[in-house]
Amino acid sequence: MRKRLLLGPVLIAALVGLLWLDEIVDRLAAPEWLSKLTGAPTWPAGLAILPIVVFLSVLGAAELAVMIRARQASASTPWTIAAAMFGLVAWGVADTTASSMTTAAFVFSSVVGVLIASMVFYARHKSCEGVTAAAAGSLLSFAYLGVMPGFILALRHEHSAWVLLWVLLTIKACDTGAYFTGKAIGRHKLIPWLSPGKTWEGLLGGVVWSVVSGGLGAWLLVRAGIAAPSVVHGLIAGAVFALLGQAGDLIESMLKRDAGIKDSGASLPGFGGVLDIIDSPILVVPVAFWWLRAVG
Repeated sequence: MRKRLLLGPVLIAALVGLLWLDEIVDRLAAPEWLSKLTGAPTWPAGLAILPIVVFLSVLGAAELAVMIRARQASASTPWTIAAAMFGLVAWGVADTTASSMTTAAFVFSSVVGVLIASMVFYARHKSCEGVTAAAAGSLLSFAYLGVMPGFILALRHEHSAWVLLWVLLTIKACDTGAYFTGKAIGRHKLIPWLSPGKTWEGLLGGVVWSVVSGGLGAWLLVRAGIAAPSVVHGLIAGAVFALLGQAGDLIESMLKRDAGIKDSGASLPGFGGVLDIIDSPILVVPVAFWWLRAVG
């Protein structure tokens, strides 16, 4: 817990600083060649956070490759990382296309391309054994650590960096609330066969924390004159994000259980690996993207 208490505030401060920098970059005048390419007079939104999204996807894909190999399935770390990067590239190219049909065709073609390329790659030693499982692992990396994190950039393209910060903090508020509430009063196990440490009391505490964070954050954004959901929508979003975030955590727990490991890695003291940090946001952010579109 001491490591969490020390590292947690540092990670939050780094996140705030990164998004603040992205807001500044987004207002800077772009060079003429870039303006012609994007059709905008300023640098693209999300430019400052792109390297971090790529970095986290790379580390997460490397951890995923270890999990897949733990089940005696083939998983090349470089290729698993490449599959995740194809997912992010698909987002980048889709964002620059004007036609919705072209966008859909490109994304679907990327899925087909990763599947076929994976089968060819894993059959390169003239053996068919394990090719199906290995190709499935590549598609998992493409979707889980490429397409899903790409929604972070998509959300930033449509909203202020402070709205993105509100989404992320509301999601992680549930993780924090669930952890401390569960430690304090947790008695009844949530899903003991999947995640023995989670309790119903912790889940309820996490939802309450997220609801408060969602409502308070929306109120602050509106008070600051930033286009954001209403307080009521913020409260509802807090509950929805909390439940989906816990689902994301349980999905990663399923992957770890299947691999027979406790943490996805050891790169973050007190937290585990990168996947242990991003498991809830990467599931919730796609929903947040559509939620914000729905509520205007």
